[in-house]
Amino acid sequence: MAIILGVDPGLTRCGFGVINTTKTEALAFGMFQSQPNSDPRDRVGAIAQELKKLVLEHKPEMIALERVFAQANLRSVMGVAQVSGALMSIAYEANIPLQFFTPSEVKAAVTGNGRATKDQVALMVTRMLNLEHTPKPADVADALAVALCASKRGVNVGTSAQQQWVAAAKKASRRLG
Repeated sequence: MAIILGVDPGLTRCGFGVINTTKTEALAFGMFQSQPNSDPRDRVGAIAQELKKLVLEHKPEMIALERVFAQANLRSVMGVAQVSGALMSIAYEANIPLQFFTPSEVKAAVTGNGRATKDQVALMVTRMLNLEHTPKPADVADALAVALCASKRGVNVGTSAQQQWVAAAKKASRRLG
């Protein structure tokens, strides 16, 4: 696997990071934004168009997404789910595998601690990708962390033994609910 697009989905702020796993380097990263007072169709559509441009430009071999987790703010969860759905459609159209990772999986893959702070994640992302500056805001660092997580824990990434271990862990996780 060489190119992975990591996304920290959100309707107001959607972080993205494209990495080359062969060289462990960031090819592109940033954030797409939409205005909260705009029509939801326009917000999702505009972010989806930007994500599609990224896919066409960088031709990732995998797309990695941070999984929606229950928050107190239903509107925030809906926005994350809407952007995730749009990205799932883009992945389907381009025939690119897409994998979800929980926030704790991402933190553990990048820092070794599933309960790491956002600052710790950002610091490790900066070090692992040899960046001159810490990616800001946190949505951008999180998206790069998601891509790094996929490079370490994604299905069809790593050695044959690592792939088998990841597949077994994911199967066990699905059985447990």
